[in-house]
Amino acid sequence: MRLKPSGTAAVLSVIAALVLSLLTAAGTAHAEPAGIANGTQFTDPNGRPVNAHGGGVIKVENHYYWFGENRNSDNSFRYVSAYRSTDLKTWEFRKHVLTTESDPELAGANIERPKVIYNKSTGKFVMWMHKEGSPTDYSEARAAVAVSDTVDGDYTWKGSFRPQGHMSRDITAFVDTDGTAYMISAANENADLHVYRLTDDYTEIDAQVQKLWAGQSREAPAMFKRDGVYFLLTSGASGWQPNQQMYATATSITGEWSGLKNVGDAKTYRSQTTFVLPVQGTEGTSYLYMGDRWAGAWDGKVNESAYVWLPLKFPTSTTMTMDYSPELSVDTAAGTVTGLDATWEALAARNSGKCADVTGFDTEDATRVSQWNCGGEVNQHFWIKELDGGYVQIMARHSGKCLDVSDASGADGAPAVQNACNGAESQQWKVRTSETTDYVHLVARHSNKCLDVTDGGTWNGANLQQWTCNNGDNQKWDRATV
Repeated sequence: MRLKPSGTAAVLSVIAALVLSLLTAAGTAHAEPAGIANGTQFTDPNGRPVNAHGGGVIKVENHYYWFGENRNSDNSFRYVSAYRSTDLKTWEFRKHVLTTESDPELAGANIERPKVIYNKSTGKFVMWMHKEGSPTDYSEARAAVAVSDTVDGDYTWKGSFRPQGHMSRDITAFVDTDGTAYMISAANENADLHVYRLTDDYTEIDAQVQKLWAGQSREAPAMFKRDGVYFLLTSGASGWQPNQQMYATATSITGEWSGLKNVGDAKTYRSQTTFVLPVQGTEGTSYLYMGDRWAGAWDGKVNESAYVWLPLKFPTSTTMTMDYSPELSVDTAAGTVTGLDATWEALAARNSGKCADVTGFDTEDATRVSQWNCGGEVNQHFWIKELDGGYVQIMARHSGKCLDVSDASGADGAPAVQNACNGAESQQWKVRTSETTDYVHLVARHSNKCLDVTDGGTWNGANLQQWTCNNGDNQKWDRATV
């Protein structure tokens, strides 16, 4: 700005005003909209993995605090770690708020699904969690409580117990708009789901108020409230393996709940729910599904697990849908969470009727693309996005990576793979209508060769490659919106 020549005092006054303005702006946390890659292991700004598995989030002033499991290599308890963020993408490590040194009971223990809630009356932050004596023996089946004066301070262990004598495993905590708090946990060898009302200080059980879906083995509960309707999202009990998640609704926690309804696909996009986070801003409130893609499903360790976050949508006041997107746009200031604005398609080879499929649901670069029976998961869905010049890129839905020809080879037989989208000509394709107009050829820009099923194979797992275009049925593809 230009200062008028009105004397030293005036100049100093303007400078002081500018400094005050800058200091005020610096003290207000404001997050720009963030693009979040899905199905990944988040890292902090120093490149270290964010280990907050089975966790939950609480918002305090301008920051979201994420608490979760941070385990040893044998999957035993190491820490409950705390991270914070303003944009839900960049997570700053704050502290290991609960450790094996917090109490002798935690030595060699297994702590799962820590959830932190805030008690306005006491000014305390209260952590509820599932506690076992070891990472392999689930016979204790106890709930546990710890408290802290600050959200990311040291939590004081209050002990573990079976709520009113009942087994308690997968767990969540929820504070209603009237300040009443509840704990929900899997009971009776995971066969039943119990809802408990907490005492006024949130550290003990006041009463059991519900026994839901007895004998149906629902676990991994997550409760939230939207426009006066309570939603309770759960998974089936299948160990580390993903399954169909379901939800129910009620207008009163202690009243009648609806029947269970499916949400997501049959494997919930290879994830299990841990929390649903309301993201409130100037344009309203969005609801973010937070799930874990457990590494135990492929014999990995808990700390190798990835995170799956998805926007929830509500066709009516009591129904919910969840679709997969490889990337989210999150604007915490506006309160919006959205996936890619994409049209997802399946590509079926004419010779076999089988669909292009990224092998093994793998998200790594250079993973082969093959064919498999159609009707599978999102690794058979692709976004055929138009580019300048009449070409398209073909993005795999599960990974957000692009169909590519390995090493940008020009040779016949070069494998079709997925790689991080980079705009290379080997990731650009021309869609040409075949003489059979219901089908198309997909022609690589760099080589002018066609996407082809190797040897015209009709079996599951036959690899895709590029080959000189020859009008064979194994080079013809049917596009179908999914």
